[in-house]
Amino acid sequence: MNNFTYSIPTVIHFGKGMISHLTELTESGKNVLLVYGGGSIKRSGLYDTAKKILSDVQLVVTELPGVEPNPRIETVRRGVKLCKENNIDMVLAIGGGSTIDCAKVVAAGAKYDGDAWDLVLDGSKITAALPVYSVLTLSATGSEMDEFAVISDLSKNEKWGTGSDLVKPKMSILDPEYTYTVSPKQTSAGTADMMSHIFENYFTNVKGAAVQARLCEGLLKTLIQYAPIALKHPTDYEARANLMWVGSLAINGLLSDGADVTWCVHPMEHELSAFYDITHGEGLAILTPFWMDFALNEQTAAKFAEYGRNVWNLSIKDDDMTVAKQAIACTREFFKKMNLPASLHEVGIDDTYFDIMAQKAADGSVGSFVPLSKEDIISIFRAAL
Repeated sequence: MNNFTYSIPTVIHFGKGMISHLTELTESGKNVLLVYGGGSIKRSGLYDTAKKILSDVQLVVTELPGVEPNPRIETVRRGVKLCKENNIDMVLAIGGGSTIDCAKVVAAGAKYDGDAWDLVLDGSKITAALPVYSVLTLSATGSEMDEFAVISDLSKNEKWGTGSDLVKPKMSILDPEYTYTVSPKQTSAGTADMMSHIFENYFTNVKGAAVQARLCEGLLKTLIQYAPIALKHPTDYEARANLMWVGSLAINGLLSDGADVTWCVHPMEHELSAFYDITHGEGLAILTPFWMDFALNEQTAAKFAEYGRNVWNLSIKDDDMTVAKQAIACTREFFKKMNLPASLHEVGIDDTYFDIMAQKAADGSVGSFVPLSKEDIISIFRAAL
């Protein structure tokens, strides 16, 4: 296991009625920028509830609505402008990971003299940020408890991740009831995203990180158990609560610190959604089994077999390669059970941009469990067609 320093400064208020903790925003000042996406928080009543709580404690609210599912730099720039014009003291995101990602870069951009895109390209340029708060409405990205944000510039077909400890949310409210109205499509895509976060950490070359591996396996088993329940029974509190907490733990450093690895599938999928603006989780569900096929060899079979035996309860008697292939098949079958697409054609993607997408992904240093070249990435894309 590698050396690491672990710190999660985010206060989590988890459970029913925890929205009442919005009163704690007064600790950061008077003026708040409220960031949200479409109309779902208004239809659910969450918008009115939040506005009333903020009004009762005399906070002045400026709004940034319309954050996209793949948040765009133009929206970030609008938010930064609002912050500077209205002397904003803090940023409150109500929504899923895209909304929170947008809020993080807005919070950093408000303290930066240049263009916010600079901060996306180079997180080291984030030297200050407004306090970020969040109310989570979708179990998926884990942005409510980490330092990362992913922003797109579709005019350049670019989608990049950035990060800084300075944009970790100061407080996040996680009420599983706010995920009851999440659509089946987003429930499934969110599950694929969470599983991918765990896979990216689980398939590591670092030796001796048994604690991290066992945590990964437990979280994967939890998703496999509860995601189909949430899909069938959207208001099952136990299912929604377990999905929500897995989403936070999957990417807050608990699984990765001490077992650090360069991610494989996310950088490839970022290129798909940068060019085609598809749902991130669906892209991950498509690519993951094909990446597993590519990564499976005599050297990696033991790790894939470990995954198969400890997560899917596969045979301890069969040889590693046999169990590894069965584990990959189980992964495919689970995504199918969750009604997720299994090929790029299903989401409208052909081979037009494979060369440029693969080059961009390779330039970002993709994969250390099994290093991936541009040609390797193209072969995975082609297999996924």
